[in-house]
Amino acid sequence: MNLSPEYLLSQIFNGLVSGGFYALLSLGLSIIFGMLRIVNFAHGTMYMLGAFVAYYGLSLFHLPFFAALIVAPLVVAIIGLAVERLLLQRLYSVDPLYNLLLTFALVLVVQDAMRLVAGAEGSPYATPDALSSTITLGSLVYPVYRLFVIVVSVVVCLAVWYALEKTPLGARIRAATENPTWTRAFGINTSVLISGVFAFGVALAALAGVLAAPSTNVQPLMGDDIIIKTFAIVVIGGMGSIMGSVVTGFTIGVLTAIGAVFFPQISDTLTFILMVVVLLVRPAGLFGQPEGAR
Repeated sequence: MNLSPEYLLSQIFNGLVSGGFYALLSLGLSIIFGMLRIVNFAHGTMYMLGAFVAYYGLSLFHLPFFAALIVAPLVVAIIGLAVERLLLQRLYSVDPLYNLLLTFALVLVVQDAMRLVAGAEGSPYATPDALSSTITLGSLVYPVYRLFVIVVSVVVCLAVWYALEKTPLGARIRAATENPTWTRAFGINTSVLISGVFAFGVALAALAGVLAAPSTNVQPLMGDDIIIKTFAIVVIGGMGSIMGSVVTGFTIGVLTAIGAVFFPQISDTLTFILMVVVLLVRPAGLFGQPEGAR
């Protein structure tokens, strides 16, 4: 196999693009799990809704792509807030399995609703003109839009990490995650924090959906294509670990892209092979802590 350095470099960049989507999705999923201790099976659906908000915003209201990066996460955050307040909040006192079943039911309902509205095939979303050119990196010619996705994903992930680890609001969220009873004793409204964290987590998924829209077909099942691997990434990085989700997301993106070159037959299963190996060595994940040590 004679592969040029330019080709391998382009594959690494492609892996970082996919890794950006994985990182944003798994980051939102980890934040929600860390705060609520539930696995949000509807996270991929929020990713899909973010893409559709951008698509219909452009086709019906001429909403520019850069505005959609803000509007779509806000719209999906409001939807997530309604879901948490009206549905999930009623199940916090029962077995977490009920939350999992509820979010799975939401997936089926929303997907079928979007099939009725948009059809099963979906529609393309055009790359914005400002990002439709290419850039030369040495001898490699690469699309500007893909580099834009990488940069935005890295910046957003770093900003979220900083907000959670270095700010007073982040300290309150972490306190409510570790011990909600003591947090309430200090006069902090944990109910508001929980709702805000859930809304913010699904907004990250929606942002990933908007970024993915120009590079894929916007269709009702697009969340199914990515959410299973996202769950694996969260497990590998460590359930509830912010840094683990980000680092593992980008790593899996690159691993899958390189694997498609050298091991195309098993490239889609490399993530799950890695998950099995990590769980055998570190059951809590690469960056996670055992539940008793939290």
